[in-house]
Amino acid sequence: MELVFEYRWLLLEGTMVTIQLALASLLLSVLLGLIGAWGKLSGGKLFKSIAEAYTTLVRGVPDLVLMLLLFYGGQQMINDLGIATGLWDYVEINQFSAGVFTIGFIFGAYMTESFRGAILAIPRGQIEAGIACGMSRFKIFSRVIWPQMVRYALPSFTNNWLVLIKSTALVSIIGLQDVVYMAFTAGRSNRALFTFMFAVLIIYLILTAISDFGLRRLEKKYSAGVRRAEGA
Repeated sequence: MELVFEYRWLLLEGTMVTIQLALASLLLSVLLGLIGAWGKLSGGKLFKSIAEAYTTLVRGVPDLVLMLLLFYGGQQMINDLGIATGLWDYVEINQFSAGVFTIGFIFGAYMTESFRGAILAIPRGQIEAGIACGMSRFKIFSRVIWPQMVRYALPSFTNNWLVLIKSTALVSIIGLQDVVYMAFTAGRSNRALFTFMFAVLIIYLILTAISDFGLRRLEKKYSAGVRRAEGA
């Protein structure tokens, strides 16, 4: 492991890129998940069809294919459109942006189902009671739906987040200098790929363990009132 210690700053730099990528992708996936859940539950036929097509597409296409399609095909399509319309010059999608958009797009579909299921788990009578009391849609969402949705969605959200962290390893394929890319480069140059990949394994285990611990504490916090009510 002396080689790993020698390259520790390189691996740390890659780890920071991985964390930034994961967090940015999470924000996008939550946003898309909320929009998708709203589309499926809004009752509008058009929005429901779009949301259904979105989740079906993501479930049917491998993550790596989507990433390569966006990074290469999406960039070509944008530039062809710019040339045809004359609205912009050459546009280059960098690896970080491609990774964030692809991972966020993929996990937005899974977040959609998580949020949709959580909202459906909320007793309809509570929402109707809010309407009867004259509460606005925003107040009903912020005071009735959101707190309970978070509690019901947290177990599924935790699972999605842990899988998302591991999925960030895919970006090394398109050249983003994440922890996998850095470890592979250092391992290949030193003919010690197993050693560096084992170090990456430990890094990912640490990241997922910290995340799991934090989210479980958050789940207990949101469930505290329910446990007290059940105990009474």
